[in-house]
Amino acid sequence: MSRSPAAESDAAARLRAVVGKLSRRLDATARGTGLTSSQLSALGVVARQGPIRLAELAEIEHVNPTMLSRIVGALVDDGLLRRRPDPDDRRAGLVEVTPQGRRTHDRLRAERGRALGDGLAALSPEDRAIVEAALPALEALVVAVRR
Repeated sequence: MSRSPAAESDAAARLRAVVGKLSRRLDATARGTGLTSSQLSALGVVARQGPIRLAELAEIEHVNPTMLSRIVGALVDDGLLRRRPDPDDRRAGLVEVTPQGRRTHDRLRAERGRALGDGLAALSPEDRAIVEAALPALEALVVAVRR
């Protein structure tokens, strides 16, 4: 059974709204760090992936190199990331997380995990099961939207 264009549009609008609200509530866990959502995202990528070239980080973050340079510069100034030459290509640079950056990332990740865990625990068992069952489709949606 196919859905009408209006129903598809309503679903997209509702999904956009709920993802935005959830994102803002999770971003609230970072209040007091002085970090923007772009900085938090870049820190997370570097913390998870290890040393990474700036061009690759810009591609992952979907930002232009100039904007990424500002984001990384602020994280370097805050002592959360450091720059170093790429051993495979001395003309290129890598960024890597510092011990302070690792602690910050791990703390924020744990706080966000607790916030989501508490939210899931507050749902009825039925709603929690629905959210869990929707995860594969939401993961596929992330891939589809990137294309």
